[in-house]
Amino acid sequence: MATGDFRSIKEPVTSQRPDNTAFTQQRLPAWQPLLSASIVLPFFLLAGLSFIAIGSGLLYSSKSITEREFDYTGVQPGDRCSDCFNVTYNATVPCPCNFTFNLTDTFQGPVFMYYELSNFFQNHYRYMISRDDKQLSGYINSIQSPANDCYPYQYDKSNVPYAPCGAIANSMFNDVFKLYYNDNGSYSEVPLTKTGIAWWTDYNIKFRNPIQGNESLSAIFNGTAKLPNWAVPVYRLSDGFTNEDFIVWMRSAALPNFRKLYSRIEEGNYTTGLPPGHYMFQIDYKYPVLSFGGRKKIVFSSVSWMGGKNPFLGIAYIVFGSLSFFCGILMLIVCIKYQDKTNDDI
Repeated sequence: MATGDFRSIKEPVTSQRPDNTAFTQQRLPAWQPLLSASIVLPFFLLAGLSFIAIGSGLLYSSKSITEREFDYTGVQPGDRCSDCFNVTYNATVPCPCNFTFNLTDTFQGPVFMYYELSNFFQNHYRYMISRDDKQLSGYINSIQSPANDCYPYQYDKSNVPYAPCGAIANSMFNDVFKLYYNDNGSYSEVPLTKTGIAWWTDYNIKFRNPIQGNESLSAIFNGTAKLPNWAVPVYRLSDGFTNEDFIVWMRSAALPNFRKLYSRIEEGNYTTGLPPGHYMFQIDYKYPVLSFGGRKKIVFSSVSWMGGKNPFLGIAYIVFGSLSFFCGILMLIVCIKYQDKTNDDI
């Protein structure tokens, strides 16, 4: 090859070369574990025992949580609220339903009150995206021009925008509960705390009312329509977009059977829980479940350091720990069996 051919080859630019250091040239000292039976077997056995112990603690904590459920769907004649089962949205007058129950022991507080729906698929994709997060965050432009994801609850028949828009908001749970305690022959209302039931990030960041100068909410929402299944427009809803019942409903559930927090019982004479005695529920039955074959429940629940009643996590830890411990025992047997053969061969 001619000398000129060598000169035609371009040498790499010096600035593009990695620095001649141990890190860039991959000369750092490395350590690679040599796995042996004396290392792997204790790890599997100890990990298995640890997970079983943690799972047992979680399961015990879950079982220590007290719950009380009341199904008030009223499917069959004679059931609670059976006269209200055929209620429809936007009924002129809500269907009243009262029923009593008895607590034989103190229901230890703090007491959380949930409503539970079954066979309601909030996890359906088309349903989940049927909302406008910018509108819910208080953007004025989105109030007058909702996102297309809200269709068919984007505009009404007169092309007036819905506020809030979307199928999630339109299907908001709207039964109203009041709880009374029979105190020496007369019923007194148990205070239900409705604040602090939504996630902090939802209430303080994601959901905001629109602000436009010193105008009131009714003036800002002028030119918008209420959703078909709503009895009142959003500005007449307590706190508008920051109504905590509304915020709780707008967080879609992952499963078709779900609970959502309705209130906490922690005020007055009920700071330590619900005392034994007779109680009465007064319900404004407004939410129809006949169309989707669902059921409705009221649930009282206490809490522990791990939250509400949920045995799944404890069971999962125990199952994983048992499998790990079983694998460790199996490998120990195999090691002992074949170690003898190895020594004989030597």
